[in-house]
Formats: sequence, structure tokens, C-alpha cells
Amino acid sequence: MADSGVDSLRHVPQETPVSDLTTDRLVLRSWPADEVAAVVAGESRLPHWAEDFPAEGDRVIAGFIAEHPGTLGPYGQRQIIERATGLVVGAVGLFPPADGTIEFGYGIVPSRRGRGYASEAARAIAAFALTAPGVHTVGAKAELSNPASARVLEKTGLTRVRADAEMAHFQATAPLPEPSPQSPPSPQPAP
Repeated sequence: MADSGVDSLRHVPQETPVSDLTTDRLVLRSWPADEVAAVVAGESRLPHWAEDFPAEGDRVIAGFIAEHPGTLGPYGQRQIIERATGLVVGAVGLFPPADGTIEFGYGIVPSRRGRGYASEAARAIAAFALTAPGVHTVGAKAELSNPASARVLEKTGLTRVRADAEMAHFQATAPLPEPSPQSPPSPQPAP
């Protein structure tokens, strides 16, 4: 059953297209409003989604977007698209900034994990986040029970700044350290 947030997304006018972020193997593209609505409503999997998309985290992000349609803008939520296949394989996105710091999150479907996609997407979104007006710091969190996610953030160039009972908190300030094997993202016009 769709709620009013989902219904309103189905009628969001298309404003100025958000530029894609392109890396060596991925495209980070703003979520289409109709796909947000489809995920939230639990509709059938679309043909350009990986067989295990959406994962639980993708459903959570789709619900967040439905409640906050403004997060579909340039400094908002994006799908992760595998360039080789054109399939959506996860999500990455920025959350509204506070005091010059912007946080991001990411998730890759299980069938595409272990390929470095999380690090590649996180690096691209973190570098892009630091171009947002008034932003000087980018941050992210990783559950202490998920050391792989902490390694992704370290590879992205973030430093662990603190931990609480469940989460490690990471940050970096502009500019990010140079990546090891991967290129920085290049904005591409939306199709």
C-alpha cells in the first residue's frame, strides 16, 4: 500500500537534470522518482535492476527519499549502476549537511560485493560532497560489527575519529587524499 509520500513522488515534476557521477566502472545517478515509488510500494523488480536489487538498505533509502523528496537533488541520493551491464547494483547518497559537514551512506547488493564497487562509489560521492556549497567535511558511519565497511571508508580517505557502542565515525576534510588505484569521478550530463 502506497502512502502519501510515495504518491507525491509519482507526480514530482522533472526539474533540471542532476548530472551523473561516472567512475571507471560505475555511474552514480539520481534515483528516478518512479523507481523510488516502485521500491517503496514493493512492486516487481525492474529489468535494469540486478537480481538482488533492491536490498534491505535500498528499501530504507527509498523510504527516506519518499519522505524527503528534496533528496533527489544533486547533493542527494543516487543509484549505483554497473557500467558493464547497465544494472542497478546499489545505492549511495548524501544526507543534508549540518555545520559544514555532510554525511553519506552506501550499499552494494550481495551479488556485486567483493569487487571494490563500494569503495569506488564511496570515493566518488565523498569527493563530490566536498564541492557542495558551505561543506568542508565529509563523514560516514560504519557498524562495529561490519569491519568491511570500515575498510571501505578508510580506502575512501576518511579517518576514524571516534566510536560509540555500535558505530565507528569517520571523517575527511577537503581535499580528500589521492586514491590508490581508482580515478576521481567525472560529472556527466544526465541522459
